[in-house]
Amino acid sequence: MERELSLEIVRVTELAALASAPWTGRGNKNAADDAATQAMRAMFDSVSIQGTVVIGEGEMDEAPMLYIGERVGSMDGPEVDVAVDPLEGTEIVAKGLNNALSVIAIANKGCLLHAPDIYMEKLAVGPALVDKVKLDDPIDVTLQKASKHLNKPISELTVMILDRERHADMIQTLRRMGARIKLLSDGDVAGAMAPAFPETGIDMYVGSGGAPEGVLAAAALKCLGGQIQGRLMPAHAADYERCKLMGMDDPRKVLTMDDMVGTEDVIFAATGITPGEFLEGVRYLPGNRVETHSMVMRAATRTIRHIKSLHYIPNKPLLDVVQKAQCS
Repeated sequence: MERELSLEIVRVTELAALASAPWTGRGNKNAADDAATQAMRAMFDSVSIQGTVVIGEGEMDEAPMLYIGERVGSMDGPEVDVAVDPLEGTEIVAKGLNNALSVIAIANKGCLLHAPDIYMEKLAVGPALVDKVKLDDPIDVTLQKASKHLNKPISELTVMILDRERHADMIQTLRRMGARIKLLSDGDVAGAMAPAFPETGIDMYVGSGGAPEGVLAAAALKCLGGQIQGRLMPAHAADYERCKLMGMDDPRKVLTMDDMVGTEDVIFAATGITPGEFLEGVRYLPGNRVETHSMVMRAATRTIRHIKSLHYIPNKPLLDVVQKAQCS
């Protein structure tokens, strides 16, 4: 993939963030998600790719745009798989909480896992624990291994996990073992990325979350030198059938990074909507200017760019189009 795509796709996440940010704290997650989705889809037309959405807003009959299988881009560049979450953390924006992102990953055609919208077990770590822990191990064994390889007692380990009833037993075990826990209300992609950033103080991300978010997190962690292992959690026969239709002969096998994002190059971009662990949120300034903080990364070079942009809103006609469409 051309390296210039890195800066092209970050413009897409920026616009999605700018479109959804006005809904922060207003209690309307659907309006926030719709604004981000419309803005992202419109901005994709300017990106020089022949893209196919493999992780998106749902099946064709469930989503009006950015649906699985939709073609995006200007159609005059490389053929790529596209994974998107225009608003990662709809509840976060609705409640005015932290860690909402707009995210995109692109890879060469055929590289990104076509993950159905079901749960996935996950174990995500930073570079120091790559290949040192296993998803198949019980959580107490995982803590002991992490303690050994990080050279610090379990009492100094910090584990992030979604605050969900399904995680009650795991949380109880983590606390019994003496580990610190950071509960996450929402924001599965940001949570899985957190162990790869030393400044977050997070050593591991565990538990189950969305499978599409797992693929997006895998793209980010490949660029960051971290690791995620996953296993799909089909709940019934229809889920198994969906998995098989997407090419997975064994839906319950442990998925590696290579299974999720391939062995070739990956580009990942994210723009903060609300303040988070490693990205600031959209910030409104005088004079019709708005500041965004983005991150764009490429696996081939392991380059991580932080981009702070000042946007003059009157010169963003696509935002006006989105706002009018939502009012109609």
